[in-house]
Amino acid sequence: MKHNFRKSILKNGVRVLTERLPESHAVSIGIWVATGSRDEPSDYSGISHFIEHMIFKGTENRSALDIAKTFDRLGGFSNAFTSKENTCFHAKVLDSHLDIVLELLADIFLNSTFDPLEVERERQVILQEISMVEDSPDELVHEIFNKHFWQGNPVERSILGDPETVSRITSEDLKNHMVHFSTPERVVISAAGNVDHDKLCQKIESFFSNLASPKGSNRREPPRGNFGCFFQEKDLEQTHIMVGLNGPSSVNPDRYTMLLLNVILGGSMSSRLFQEIREKRGLAYAVYSFVSTLQDAGFLGIYAGVAPENTGQVLSLVRRELERLASERVSDAELSAAKDNIKGGILLSADNTDTRMTRIARNEIDLGEYVSFDEVVKRIEAVDAAEIKECAQKYLADGMAAAILGPLSEREREECTKVITAK
Repeated sequence: MKHNFRKSILKNGVRVLTERLPESHAVSIGIWVATGSRDEPSDYSGISHFIEHMIFKGTENRSALDIAKTFDRLGGFSNAFTSKENTCFHAKVLDSHLDIVLELLADIFLNSTFDPLEVERERQVILQEISMVEDSPDELVHEIFNKHFWQGNPVERSILGDPETVSRITSEDLKNHMVHFSTPERVVISAAGNVDHDKLCQKIESFFSNLASPKGSNRREPPRGNFGCFFQEKDLEQTHIMVGLNGPSSVNPDRYTMLLLNVILGGSMSSRLFQEIREKRGLAYAVYSFVSTLQDAGFLGIYAGVAPENTGQVLSLVRRELERLASERVSDAELSAAKDNIKGGILLSADNTDTRMTRIARNEIDLGEYVSFDEVVKRIEAVDAAEIKECAQKYLADGMAAAILGPLSEREREECTKVITAK
C-alpha cells in the first residue's frame, strides 16, 4: 500500500507529521499533547478532561459561538478527547479549508480564556457525566477494574476525575495546566489527506513558534497489575464481570500476537467466548474481550453481563478458554480467520483520514517512528500458532484479576474468588 509520510521538527521541538493522500478531498488534522490523566496531580484528577470540555468555549479572539459558526460554515467537524496518556484536539474538513481550520485550532490551543462562568457551567456537565458512568454498570465495572488492577499508580484513576477533584478545579488551574504540560517537546501535530507538508509546516511555524515553557517532569512509574477478585455490591438485575490479566505494552512486539489471541478468544462473533457463553449456553447477551495498552504496560480484558447465579459458571468458562489457549495450539483455520479479521479492519480503515491522522500521531508518540499499514499486516501474517500459545502461557502465568459489580451472596463471592485465584 502506497504511503506518502513525512516528518519535520520545528526549531522549538514541535513535531509535524503528514500522510498525503492526493486522491482525497478531505484533511484530518489533530494537535496532540503527549500527556493524559496519568500525568495529572492526584488533587486535580480529571483536569485534562476538563480542558477537553473547555477548549471550544472561547479564546481571546473568538467567542464560543464564533468557533461553532466557523466549523459549521466549513462543513466539517471538530472534537477533542483525553486518554490516560494523550490529549488531542482535532478536526476534519475539505482540503480547501485546511488553512482556516489550522488557524482556528491554533487559536483554540494557544489562546483559550477558560472563562470562569463557562468553567462553572461545564463543571456541572462533567459532574453529570461522572454520574452517568455510575448509572451505567457496563461502564462502571471497567472503572472498578482499573482502580483495583492498577492500584497504587496514577493509571488507576478515572479519566473523568471524581466529584471531589472536579469540584475544586478553577479557571486558573486550567490555564496553568495548559502552560505546564503543553510544552513543545510534547506537542505533535498530525495531518492526513490532501495536504502539502512543506506549506503546512510553514503555517504551523507561524502559529507555534512562540510556544515555549520550562520543561516539566513527565516521569512515569510503570504500573503493576494486582491480582485477585474485587467485589462491589450494587442492586442490579445482572452481575457485570471484568476479568483481566497482564498484557503487552504499546511498544512490546508481543502486541501483534496478543491482537490475534484476542480475536480468537472473544474479539469477534465467531470467537470462543462468544460461541461458548452466548450462542451455545445462553449465559450472557454481551460477552467480549479486548486489548488495552499503555506505553509501559497493558492488559487483556474480558467483559460479560450475566445473571448473578451464573457468575461463577461464566468465570470458570473464561478461565477454561484462557487455559486452553495456553495449553493447546489454535488450529490453522482459526488462526487464518483471525488474521483475515485484523487485516480486513486495517485495510478498510486505510481509507479514513481520521484513522491515518491518529495512527501516525500515536506511532510517533509511542514508538518514535512511522509504521505503515503494510508493515502491520506483515507482522500479523508472521505470527504462528506456537507464538499464540506462548503468549497465553506468558501472561496467564502472572495471575488473573476480576472486578465483579452486582448482587452476590457470600457463597457466590467465595466461588468466584476460588476460580480467579486458582493455581
